[in-house]
Amino acid sequence: MTRLAVVLTEAFADWEVGQLTASARTEFGFDVVTAAPGGAEVRSMGGLRVTPDTAAEALRAEAFNGLVLCGGMIWETEKAPDLKPVIDDFMGRGKLVAGICGATLALAKAGALNNAAHTSNALRFIADLPGYCGHAHYKDAPAAVRDGMLVTAPGSAPTTFAAEIYRALDFRNEDLDQYLLMFGAEHQPKAA
Repeated sequence: MTRLAVVLTEAFADWEVGQLTASARTEFGFDVVTAAPGGAEVRSMGGLRVTPDTAAEALRAEAFNGLVLCGGMIWETEKAPDLKPVIDDFMGRGKLVAGICGATLALAKAGALNNAAHTSNALRFIADLPGYCGHAHYKDAPAAVRDGMLVTAPGSAPTTFAAEIYRALDFRNEDLDQYLLMFGAEHQPKAA
């Protein structure tokens, strides 16, 4: 069974991993494990309370197929958790590492974006962070960007974020194609 560790922080952005977690668990049978700093309960930007399964700092790559960091307001503050050891562990073992919106700040600070194609909310969002020197690899894209087992996305791209995570995990089937078409339909131009 495919296992994903999804890190949520205080004031996490509900919509950024909602499509991924719901489809992974209910449609495709993944084991989705939620984690938060210190294992503490967190509340989303929308007010949803989540009691995580474990502490984010306790995550170990050998137990999972991938690590997904959800965006949110905390990543832009001094209260942002330092997940570099966890990120390094997953990357060092060749596991999926994914971050959306504000969580790309954690990946940038950890040096995970320095040698791989990536995106974020904007280059200026991550450009001056300590640990980040991947400017030449930045893609100004409205959709998620995948480079091997690394997936990044702006906060406005939860559908392609989920899609690229599935592709990185080599999870492809007809149900996934239909799911992506359904959730991406609103972004297609109308027929004349």
